Amino acid sequence: MTQPLLPIIPLRREDLPVDTVELARYMVGKYVVHDVPEGRMSGRIVETEAYPVGDSTSYAFVGRRPYNAAMFLARGHAHVRLTYGVSYMFNMSSEAEGTGAGILFRAIEPLEGLALMEARRPGVSLRDLARGPGRLSTALGIGLAFDGVDLCAGRGLWIGKIEAEDIPVAVTKRIGLSREMHELLRFYVPGSPFVSGPRKLLMQPTSASI
Repeated sequence: MTQPLLPIIPLRREDLPVDTVELARYMVGKYVVHDVPEGRMSGRIVETEAYPVGDSTSYAFVGRRPYNAAMFLARGHAHVRLTYGVSYMFNMSSEAEGTGAGILFRAIEPLEGLALMEARRPGVSLRDLARGPGRLSTALGIGLAFDGVDLCAGRGLWIGKIEAEDIPVAVTKRIGLSREMHELLRFYVPGSPFVSGPRKLLMQPTSASI
């Protein structure tokens, strides 16, 4: 018997805050969906990271280039980047058209299409299937072909929400950077086992309600 799909509603561009930090907070508890010929993969977003305007660690900091042009699209477009020649980072543009900034999707709680994700990441636990940005992209089958895709289109690779959900959100320091790590720009679901990074960095968060 086929499992009914979750009632995920596509997010409209007008639903998205026109501010990188606010958007990073807003997207926690929302959903990433990837519809493929074999079925649907989806997960609840449990961790994001903001790279606002002027952030020296942002891919957009150097100005618009062919490789980062998607970050200058209107909020809600995918920016996919290969990092260290190994992992794809799945980001989303976060400001008005022409302003370069974005948020990084760091982790999801896998919910639908688990067999499809596990086929891409064999031999790992459910907890580790998409816990971390590189793992997330691999599990969902996200590569450079998705750079610039409109995530508000409601088809293929898209973002959505489930009505009437109330998900707690906390904020803490960023990780994996060589500078500006002190900024409170990493948002996550407190208590979620699917959040990436060392547990000790989540012990004393500054809470923020959706």
